[in-house]
Amino acid sequence: MVLTVVVGTMFCACNSQADTTTPTETTTQQTTEKAKTSVSREHRKIIIDTDTGADDSSALILAAKQENIEILGVTVLVGNVDLEQSTRNAIAALETASCNAPVYKGSADTYDGTVKTAFSVFGTDGMGDADLVHPKRQAENSDAVDFIINTIKENPNEVDIIALGPATNIAKAIKKAPDTMKNVKRIWSMGTAGLGVGNASPVAEFNVYADAEAYRIMLDSQLPITVIGLDMCSGEAMWTDAQFEELEKLNDTGKFVAKSFGKIREFYKNNGSEDVMNCDTLAMMCALYPDFVKSTVNTHASCITEEGETYSQVIFYKEGFTYDIVKNKFAYNTTLVIEVDKTAYFDNYLEAVR
Repeated sequence: MVLTVVVGTMFCACNSQADTTTPTETTTQQTTEKAKTSVSREHRKIIIDTDTGADDSSALILAAKQENIEILGVTVLVGNVDLEQSTRNAIAALETASCNAPVYKGSADTYDGTVKTAFSVFGTDGMGDADLVHPKRQAENSDAVDFIINTIKENPNEVDIIALGPATNIAKAIKKAPDTMKNVKRIWSMGTAGLGVGNASPVAEFNVYADAEAYRIMLDSQLPITVIGLDMCSGEAMWTDAQFEELEKLNDTGKFVAKSFGKIREFYKNNGSEDVMNCDTLAMMCALYPDFVKSTVNTHASCITEEGETYSQVIFYKEGFTYDIVKNKFAYNTTLVIEVDKTAYFDNYLEAVR
C-alpha cells in the first residue's frame, strides 16, 4: 500500500514545502512499492521535547513534514549535547524542513542539579561533525518549562508531548504546575530498554540514565504515557548503509539527515554492527502514524533511582498479571509499545521527507 499523504491546509507552524531536488526514478518506484503505513488525517497539536542529536533532528523533520500536525513549540534540554548546541541543532533541523515552529531553551542540567557528562556517539556537535548546523534564527526568550505549562493551560486535553530526550523539562513542569499538567493529552517517551537490553548500561537506556529522578517523577505522575523502548529499534528497524545512501541521494533534506548520522555509524561499526538504530524517529512515527504501532501492553512503570548496577532501569508491571510475591496494585498509566511495523519504518520516512 502506498503511504497516504494528506493534501490540504498546513496546520503546523511550518512551511513543509517539497524539496527542490528530484529523487531518481528507481528510488521513487522502490519507495512506492514498499511504504505501507498510513498517515493520520487527524489534526493534532504537539510539543516536541528534545536533546537534539542526529536522531532527534531526523524526528523533528519527520514531524515537520506532516500536514496534519501543528507543532506548537520545540523545547530543548541538555542530553546528547549541551543546551546551547541542542538549541542550535533543533533550529537547524527545523529550518532544513522549512519549519518555523518556535524553539524554547529548557534545562541545562538534571532535575536535582547533578551534572552528568556523557560521551556523544553523534559527534561533538551531536550532528556528525559534518558542518551542518548554521541556524538563521534564535530561540525564543521564554523558558521551556513555562512554555509547556502555559501551552497545556491554553489547550487542555489537546496537546501531546513527544519526549525524545531526558524527562527533565517535563518533570519540572509536573512539579511546578501539577494540576495544569493533568490536562496533557498524552506523553510519548522514547526511553527505557523496553523489554530488552540497555545502551547506557546492560539494563538502562540513555535518556532515562541521563536523569533517572526526572523519569521517575514523570512515570509516577499518573499522566497517560506511552513508552517506546530500545527493543523497538532493533533488527529490521535498523537503518543500513544502503538505506543511508538512498536517503542521501534523495534530496537536500535526506542529505542533511544522512550526513548527521556519520559519527554514530562509525560508532556502531566499531562495535561490530553495520546497521544503526534511529530510535527517536521511530518513536515519533509511533506517535504520528496510527497504523505503525502493532501491539501495546498496559503497565505500571517503575524507575530505579538508587545508585548501583540497576540505576535507571525501568521495570514494567503488566496489568492483570498475578506475580508470585509482588502485590500488583498500581496505577497503570503507562502504555508500553511491544511491536511496531519495522519493515515499513525506513520507507515511511523516505516517503515523508521526499
